[in-house]
Amino acid sequence: MELKSATWAPQVWKWTKWRRTRSAAVGCCRRRLQLTTLLSLTREPVESESRRRSAMAGSDPLVARPGLAIVIMGVSGCGKSTVAALLAGALGCSFIEADDYHSQANKAKMSNGIPLSDADRVPWLESLRDAIGDRLDRGEDVAVSCSALQLKYREILRAADRSYNPGDYVTCRVKFVCLRASAEVITERMQRRSDEGKHFMPASLLQSQLDLLQINDAEGITEVDATVRPDDIVRDTIAQFREKLASTVPPCF
Repeated sequence: MELKSATWAPQVWKWTKWRRTRSAAVGCCRRRLQLTTLLSLTREPVESESRRRSAMAGSDPLVARPGLAIVIMGVSGCGKSTVAALLAGALGCSFIEADDYHSQANKAKMSNGIPLSDADRVPWLESLRDAIGDRLDRGEDVAVSCSALQLKYREILRAADRSYNPGDYVTCRVKFVCLRASAEVITERMQRRSDEGKHFMPASLLQSQLDLLQINDAEGITEVDATVRPDDIVRDTIAQFREKLASTVPPCF
C-alpha cells in the first residue's frame, strides 16, 4: 500500500494542479467577457449620443458631405416645377413641389383669383421648410419648386439649414435659382395651363406675383432666362453647385 501511494501521489498532484489552473483560466475568461460586455453596453449609448449630436451639427462622420437644397423659384408659370423635377432626376435626389403643401383654403383662394396674404403663406412655407430640413438632416440633396418671391419668405426656407445664421447666404445649404421671363410669355403659359386644367392659379394673379418678386443682390441668387431649354438650365445649375452637392453628379454634367 505504501508503494502504491508513492506511485500515484505525483499523478494526483499533477491532476489537482491542472484542475486548479483550468478553473483559474476559465474564471479569468468569464471575468474578461463580463467586463467586455459591460463596457460595450456603457459605450454604445455614449457613442450613439455623440453620433446624434454630430448629425444635428451637420458633422456626422459617416456623412461625407452635407446635403444641399436647390430651390427653383419665380412667379407662377415660369417653369420652375419642370426644371426642379428634371434637376431631381439628374441628381437622383428627392423633389419637393411647394404647391403640394398648400392648404385647401389657400388653393381655393387662388382658384378664385384672390391673392394670398402673409398669414396664408407663413404656415405653408414653414411646412415646406420642415420637409426640406428632413432631407438636409439626412445628408441628402433635394430639388424644390417654390415661388419664394420675397426675402422674408426665402429666410423661412433657409432656416431648413439648422446651422444658418440670418444674412450668411454663402454658407447656407439652401440655394435659390430664379427663373425670369417677360409678362407676355408667362401669361401665355399660364393661360394655356389653366385652359388645360393643369393648375389652380389663374393668369389674373400674375401681376400680383410680379409686384411681389424681390431679389437682393447680397443674396447672390442666380437669375436665369426661363425661355432657355429646361435641360440646359439643369446642366448649368448642376455645374454651379457641383462642389457643394452630396449627390454623385453624372459624367454628362
